Amino acid sequence: MSWPIEPGNAVCGGVALVFCAVLCAMARPQVADQHHPPHSSEEYAKVLNAPSREAWQRPDEVVRALGFKPGESVADIGAGTGYFTRRFAPYVAKAYAVDIDDKLLKTAAEGAPPNLEAILATPDDPKLPEASVDVIFFCNVLHHIENRPAYYQKLARALKPGGRIVNIDFFKKPLPVGPPVSMKLSEGEVVAEFKAAGFSLVKTHSFLPYQYFQVFSRADRSGRFPASFRVAISAPHSRHLVDLKYD
Repeated sequence: MSWPIEPGNAVCGGVALVFCAVLCAMARPQVADQHHPPHSSEEYAKVLNAPSREAWQRPDEVVRALGFKPGESVADIGAGTGYFTRRFAPYVAKAYAVDIDDKLLKTAAEGAPPNLEAILATPDDPKLPEASVDVIFFCNVLHHIENRPAYYQKLARALKPGGRIVNIDFFKKPLPVGPPVSMKLSEGEVVAEFKAAGFSLVKTHSFLPYQYFQVFSRADRSGRFPASFRVAISAPHSRHLVDLKYD
């Protein structure tokens, strides 16, 4: 879920797993920790697809970084109008737009590629079939899910062997876009939560100006991870990606 807050008019919005209690009102000054539901799905959709979003969300770069392989399937959780799902569809065999707002999902499905399927979820269940997807994708959504440990277990069941979970969310600091700092999750908090659910961080990207970009994978029953993956190694003045191979 994105929360673009434009300087000067504090307009909020984004990829929409629409948890109404925490969404900002559009075109209203934002007070710290004060959020309001959008006036309508139609109004919210305009914010999700605002041209100004592309400058900082960099969707085409995100798609390239995901490195989809032929035949893979992806679930975009909190897909809203399909901002990312439509961009994923040309590169995968199946793209699921998952959201709890049926009106936004209708927008996502309208005129979409034939391999894009909309799934009406609930706040505590993505409603994905077991072992159905290679990639589960979140963008500005995870911090809205209340009982994340239980949700992660449902994600694990939906992943195919060797699958990965991608999380993009706002840095936990004041930014010109996004929700208040108090609503955000830090990178470390997310890593700790996924570790508790049996996942490990295997890759990071740092090209987004306001968001961290994490990729998680889960060990198989032997405790091994996929034969090759990349981990981020942080040095005092730089960040590197390193390929690790397991026999």
